[in-house]
Amino acid sequence: MTRRISLLVMVLVVTGCYRITVNTGAPASATQIDKPWAMSFVFGLVPPPEIDAKATCPQGVATVVTERSFLNGLVGALSSSLVTPMHATVTCASGPRR
Repeated sequence: MTRRISLLVMVLVVTGCYRITVNTGAPASATQIDKPWAMSFVFGLVPPPEIDAKATCPQGVATVVTERSFLNGLVGALSSSLVTPMHATVTCASGPRR
């Protein structure tokens, strides 16, 4: 029994981050919006608040990356997924899409 528990713990520890990248095709600029603890709740059924990029990115958005880091996953595991944070990064565009 302890062997199965040890194996389960090892599988949970070595799992990677969950990551999604959306690329709009616009050239990227150096300006980014970084939200390392965007909080969602109840297994992600209540989504995190929207990121309003209009003021920061007047040319539009080049890429959006959302991921769950190890610490985000740890918080989710410790709260039995009642709190499920994620890390969101928005990279602004430097001009229109080509």
